[in-house]
Amino acid sequence: MKKIIKYVVTDILRNKIVLAYTCCLLLISFSLFSLEDNTAKGLLSLLNVILIIVPLISIIFGAIYIYNSAEFIELLVSQPLQRTSIWLSLFTGLSASLVIAFLIGIGLPVLFYAFSVTGMMMILVGVLLTVIFVSIAMLAVLQTRDKAKGIGITILLWLYFALLFDGLVLFLLFQFADYPLEKIMIGISALNPIDLGRILILLKMDISALMGYTGAVFKDVFGTAAGLLLSFLVLILWILIPVWISTLKFKKKDL
Repeated sequence: MKKIIKYVVTDILRNKIVLAYTCCLLLISFSLFSLEDNTAKGLLSLLNVILIIVPLISIIFGAIYIYNSAEFIELLVSQPLQRTSIWLSLFTGLSASLVIAFLIGIGLPVLFYAFSVTGMMMILVGVLLTVIFVSIAMLAVLQTRDKAKGIGITILLWLYFALLFDGLVLFLLFQFADYPLEKIMIGISALNPIDLGRILILLKMDISALMGYTGAVFKDVFGTAAGLLLSFLVLILWILIPVWISTLKFKKKDL
């Protein structure tokens, strides 16, 4: 298992796409912090990169890598190795590689310019989102052998989490504007890891005051130690559940 993880990590870190991804994140991060006198503004600008670009690259690259490694996976399956170990090794290696790229591209600039609780929260959320969308990508890949269709599914999933989900929530809020939905929104936010990550970071930036009564409700729930713990447990479940389902599917899949 360790050999497979090591091979996957070294293979991905030498990949030109991952190197370009790391360099782009590094360039964007240093540029944002250099242009802004206030580090809080730099962090706020970097928030969109973490919530949009990082999940997009994680889910698409994860899917492409698994599809391109089909022959390697078939070779591993033909060896006296458990399928569960093979799949979890691929997941660990893929996640670790993209997390390393994220930590170099965004983690280092944040530590250098904005070493604070907010900065640490931003790095932690970025790491969790990277792993979450790798796990979702690996689950999506098992739905079809067709590479084009599989990548299309991952793009649709990203569009749903990044854009469509917020639109649906706003539609519900407008339709039921006469009802107190603030507390219900807390439960709905758990259905989208990107939204949950956004709330956690914005609360640490203390911008929740600009969100009115809804922001106050979010702060009461997510601002406490128990609320933070629950939020991170939900994000970890977003990793574990897709990995668990994809592992079960891989064990039964006819390669």
